Amino acid sequence: MAFTDFNERLCFATVIRLRLCHAARFAAVPRSRDLCSKPGVGHGSCSDFGLLDRRTVLGGMRTWLAIHAIVFLCVCTLYAQNPQPHIGYVYPAGGQRGKTTLVTVGGQFLDGATNAYVSGKGISAKVIELVKPMSMGQFNTLRDKFLELQQRKQAAMRRGQRQGGAQTPSTNQWTAEDEKTLTDIREQILKYAPNRQATPALAETVKLEVTIDPDADLGDREIRLGTRGGLTNPLKFCVGVLEETSKPHATPPNPALDRFRERFTRATALGQTNTELRIALPTVLNGQILAGGVDRFRFSARRGQRLVFVAQARALIPYLADAVPGWFQSALAVYDAKGREQAYCDDFQFNPDPVLFFEVPATGDYFLEVKDALYRGREDFVYRIQAGELPFITSIFPIGGRSGEQTTIQLDGWNLPVTTLTRTNSTTTAAVESIRLDTVKCQSNSMPFDVADLPECLEAEPNDIANMAQQIVQPTIVNGRIGTPGDRDMFRFRGKAADKVVIEVRARRLNSPLDSVVELRELSGAVVARNDDSADKSAALITHHADSYIITALPSDGDYLVSITDAQQRGGTEYVYRLRVSPPRPDFSMRVVPSSVNMRAGTTLPLAVYALRRDGFDGEITLKISGETHGFKLGGGRIPVGTDQVRVTLTAPPNPVTDPINLTIDGLAIIGGKPVARAVVPADDMMQAFAYHHLVPAQELKVALIGRPAIRLPPLSLTSEPVKIPLGGTTRTRFNLGTRNPGNRFELELDEPPEGVELTSFSISDGTAEISLKCDGSKAKAGLKGNLIFKVVPAGGQAPRSGQAAQRRSAIGYLPAVPFEITDSAPLALW
Repeated sequence: MAFTDFNERLCFATVIRLRLCHAARFAAVPRSRDLCSKPGVGHGSCSDFGLLDRRTVLGGMRTWLAIHAIVFLCVCTLYAQNPQPHIGYVYPAGGQRGKTTLVTVGGQFLDGATNAYVSGKGISAKVIELVKPMSMGQFNTLRDKFLELQQRKQAAMRRGQRQGGAQTPSTNQWTAEDEKTLTDIREQILKYAPNRQATPALAETVKLEVTIDPDADLGDREIRLGTRGGLTNPLKFCVGVLEETSKPHATPPNPALDRFRERFTRATALGQTNTELRIALPTVLNGQILAGGVDRFRFSARRGQRLVFVAQARALIPYLADAVPGWFQSALAVYDAKGREQAYCDDFQFNPDPVLFFEVPATGDYFLEVKDALYRGREDFVYRIQAGELPFITSIFPIGGRSGEQTTIQLDGWNLPVTTLTRTNSTTTAAVESIRLDTVKCQSNSMPFDVADLPECLEAEPNDIANMAQQIVQPTIVNGRIGTPGDRDMFRFRGKAADKVVIEVRARRLNSPLDSVVELRELSGAVVARNDDSADKSAALITHHADSYIITALPSDGDYLVSITDAQQRGGTEYVYRLRVSPPRPDFSMRVVPSSVNMRAGTTLPLAVYALRRDGFDGEITLKISGETHGFKLGGGRIPVGTDQVRVTLTAPPNPVTDPINLTIDGLAIIGGKPVARAVVPADDMMQAFAYHHLVPAQELKVALIGRPAIRLPPLSLTSEPVKIPLGGTTRTRFNLGTRNPGNRFELELDEPPEGVELTSFSISDGTAEISLKCDGSKAKAGLKGNLIFKVVPAGGQAPRSGQAAQRRSAIGYLPAVPFEITDSAPLALW
């Protein structure tokens, strides 16, 4: 049997001790049938033996009940309080194709890490070791033991000197076993010493050996660790073709350990050093920035070389929950040999990760400096920098094309082998694909390319004023650019009264720096609608949603004008856009959170599913596991009309499996009388700077079954679905308990219920569980639909005092999602 932490071992030990006491008590007292078998003692006897027997039996029953109550609570604690394993950084965050790389993963609750899982093919990872810092109490105990042994050794050496004059300890006072113990304690302290200056959420580290096949696909992968507590969240790992240059793994200063090391090992203190590192271009630089740290790399360059330094920092870890602005804001600078700054960059267009272009003015040595723009730093301030005379695309035009057709694309950038590219677009109705160039040395960066099935046209100048507006016919997509600062593009189309029209700009979401503003006007100049920024929750990595969106009904028949400009009055060749003018095209995309699911075999767990609706679509969406289900079942797999979020449940098969399972979920809807299916994209809810939340997509939805359940819950099933709760009233409903009656060991609670809905009572009798649900008419609305999530909690929690909220109890399990509806009807009792 394996235990995840000290609390688990303590609970198990407590249970064992109680059972041993229980056994000892009954072994010391004669059993009732033994007493009754003695001469003169029968079942109806009133002798002292008979009285003692009844007291013994009653006492034994009380002991038995107490023991099993404690056992139940201990198991509940184990089941409910296991923290979720989490990783905060991967270093280095990538490797070269065809090579094996030693990688450090930092995080928390990584006990029992034995496996690492990398998305895609052609790459494998093996766990080498887990380093988990000891507690301060453990450290102090070992240190004191070490000092005691050290003093004994020194005393023995003094005795040895007096006896024989040699610098060896007396064998009567110091043995080989003592020396081994001293060495072992020293190694434990040096390896596992706690660090008060380390970030607790990053303090545990796992060493991996990552092997990348020579033919592995280039690009971004994801790494997860498999621990005793299940899967961690995923983090990015990049596969490239350039040689990798990595600084040693950085750890925060540890003064206590440094003093110990200097005193007893005669080694200098370890810490981050700002020493420069000589590199040869091209290469990929890997490093970490600690607080106030600066990394310097020295390289030789020839006059006229066009060098590119492409940083990845925020791209590796999109959001930090406890840092402002919410990511590692890396900054790059190039200096000549005399220390004079030649170039500086701390972002690229709207992207926080800098791209520094440097045309070498003279042959000689130069320095690349890497730091945080705010001089912050810690272990998860990880960066990768592609450095050298590399191809880099700064912009493309157009940034999209019609599906199934050929598009000729103009390319701008540095060190590009070609300036135009012709591609055949996929036949999909809507997708964002990638454009990149392959050279002898490496690939260029990728640029997004939008594919849609609407007719397209190019913007034609001059079109800056109303009487020169370019004529278009909806539906259409215009590919244009705000070519100069202050430029305005205008388009004219015909519409009918009451018809709905959508005017959408796609620019920032396609790597354009344009901050668009669109206006819809009548020919008279009257403004029908105007928009600057419109948030798109599917674009989770964008924090300034600068694309514009309008959906409105036209007031009358006639011609209308659409204008687009930059909100900051900027412009240039890279300020490109796609402008859609069309009737609404209802659609949706979906997210499921989290992307790593840890559960026990046969149990149920809630998941959050988000519907990202577009162009006014508000229909019902049905969820289902697509492809191989592996025995998993979705509960409450329906997103009601007009609802953007619902909590569903996932029920696991009864038997555990060794390896994590990849699941795929689809969302199905009827749009315009036709069935539409969209893949539900796995994602993680990441916090930015203490406040903002983003649904960051992941490549896979992985589920780990981490053993059998600690407690087998009865198979509760509703007698009727959905549960209908009257507005302002109460309803009662029942769960069938099957053949297993749990007695009064557990209760039900609502987990994150909709506002105004509460569970008012719960009871068990005659093989059924009865609940009462109440709806506050001032907080809820009739017609509200969704799922109720019931969590199973240990019975007997403390009743709240007057005026106090009920204390939350940890869940020992969940029931499959229960659909509900708020109705206007009178209260019902569902039997």
